[in-house]
Amino acid sequence: MMVRQNTEQITSDLDFILREDFGFDQFLPGQREVIQTLVAGRSAAAVFPTGGGKSICYQLPSVVFSGVTLVVSPLIALMKDQIDALTQKGIAAVRFDSTLTQDEYRSAMDRLRSRELRLVYVAPERFNNERFRGLLEELPISLFAVDEAHCISEWGHAFRPDYLKLARAAVDCGAERTLALTATATPQVLEDIRREFRIDPDAAITTGFYRPNLTLRTTAVGRSERAETLVARIQSRPPAATIVYVTLQKTAVEVADVLKAAGLPAKPYHAGMKPELRAETQDWFLNSDQAIIVATIAFGMGIDKSDIRYVYHYNLAKSLESYSQEIGRAGRDGLESICESLVCTDDLRALENFAYGDTPTYDSLLSFLRDLFAQPEKFAVSIYDLQNRHDIRDLVLKTLLTYLELDGYLQGGTPIYGEYRFKPLVSSAEILDQFVDERREFVASLLKQSRQARTWFHLDIDAAVANLNTERNRVVKAMDFLAERGWLELKASKVQHSFRQQKQPEDIAALAADLHERCLARQERELARLQQLLSLMALDGCQTNALAAHFGENRAAACGHCNWCLEEQPIALETSTDSAIDAAVWQRAIEFRSQHEPSCLDVPTTFARFLCGVRSPSLSKAKMTGERLFGQLAECSFATVLAKATAEE
Repeated sequence: MMVRQNTEQITSDLDFILREDFGFDQFLPGQREVIQTLVAGRSAAAVFPTGGGKSICYQLPSVVFSGVTLVVSPLIALMKDQIDALTQKGIAAVRFDSTLTQDEYRSAMDRLRSRELRLVYVAPERFNNERFRGLLEELPISLFAVDEAHCISEWGHAFRPDYLKLARAAVDCGAERTLALTATATPQVLEDIRREFRIDPDAAITTGFYRPNLTLRTTAVGRSERAETLVARIQSRPPAATIVYVTLQKTAVEVADVLKAAGLPAKPYHAGMKPELRAETQDWFLNSDQAIIVATIAFGMGIDKSDIRYVYHYNLAKSLESYSQEIGRAGRDGLESICESLVCTDDLRALENFAYGDTPTYDSLLSFLRDLFAQPEKFAVSIYDLQNRHDIRDLVLKTLLTYLELDGYLQGGTPIYGEYRFKPLVSSAEILDQFVDERREFVASLLKQSRQARTWFHLDIDAAVANLNTERNRVVKAMDFLAERGWLELKASKVQHSFRQQKQPEDIAALAADLHERCLARQERELARLQQLLSLMALDGCQTNALAAHFGENRAAACGHCNWCLEEQPIALETSTDSAIDAAVWQRAIEFRSQHEPSCLDVPTTFARFLCGVRSPSLSKAKMTGERLFGQLAECSFATVLAKATAEE
């Protein structure tokens, strides 16, 4: 593989490199423009539809740039599939994620340090690893590529606080250029991406969202007939690779059982399954042209399977963005494929209650802020401890901390670990024989700081630093060194997020009220996204064009292959009605609460979450989610249940 350093030579050789190194005859729309922008030394954004070839935009530059191409992606399946394919092409690539064994991790680190690697795939959470971030600062990063970049925007459907920090991480590791990639950026989200990653307007390359080979079908169903309708649809069409999307893990199992009972080759897939079973199920699906996977959204992102002919939505998607991502997994080979939604408005209640469950109360926010600003100027906090103390979900907590950073109250530092767990693979005498003089004494003293459990030893890092009167960095590097040499297996735990207070709020109650308003606004955006989706399903007009317009692509002619174009009329959806609160259930819940006083159920919001089946840290801590009454009013509006709970307080 020839290395090309001259920009003009690289640009003129792009077609040759594409053909010889990757086996493709020609570029897909937008790919050449993105790559030429990067080769010229500028940052870029690629907004391509699912299956539009985003990965070649960083894979090809990786073989001509002199340094490392770092790809940040939340999709472990994408990392694994792409690395396998790259290895076959002779391109050195590794991934760092939670599935690596100790030997695989050690090998990857050795290859990275030796400058052997072209491509390194990491999850966003990897930047919480202080050892990894320190290593990156020592390496030449030619390209910092961020997949699923829409997660950086609060206006997007999948905002993740870790993504806001990636722009800073790119600067910290000295990346020469940045590439942001996504399939679901509305114009407002793209503006956020450009601003955070400092991408010029002319370097944001957007190709058409429209996919002419996807037929969008919509069928209104009642809850009792939905499973029967799904079976009938699948049986009426030629067998082919199929994904059925559901909302809940238990629904995935139930629907897969229904399909299997009808003689169809179906398996469930969800995040609650053991990793080895998930991997086995995924491989089964990838290697079959007739397999049916019944999955939550944990499945499909980054899966490299081009011949998926059918995508069914058994439950409503959560937003237009989610819907477009999920249907985008069909027909990536360009052949005709069908995407059908079985629309039951009864689903709306559960999805709305998810949105309500993420919104903390004003009192929770106030106690959280008082706790936070009572800390010393430099401090570290555990998200796990904070969520249990203040009954705020972990993702919401991370978002709140990000708000406080952006508003100048806090300055975030590198996350640190409170504890190492290690399992010796050789004797301590063999380890110490590798060192002499002061280094030997230090390692011996460090190992003595640990306490032994049944198999693993536990090392409190802060206590070791204090007892040995040394720097934290020396302890971290020493333990890392022992693990890399294969002398012990090392696991870090009890992650803490470090901060420095920049300023104290003038009025902590007012700040709590402001954060509460921002959380409520986010809740309303989530609820509005559900209505946008329902509006598309029942639209009196071309649904394909309306979906494209949501992402900034305006089409004049009707598509001819969506439900409205084929039926020449909109579908009629049943009006979602709010189920009445069952008086008997309510009375039993009141009695149950009185038997557990004082408890988290004394808070009206928590009581409403308990009855509506909405999980929260306080309910989980009190082991309330396993009670028979949990979720007994799941068909009722959360707002209605909360209003009744508040009135009777």
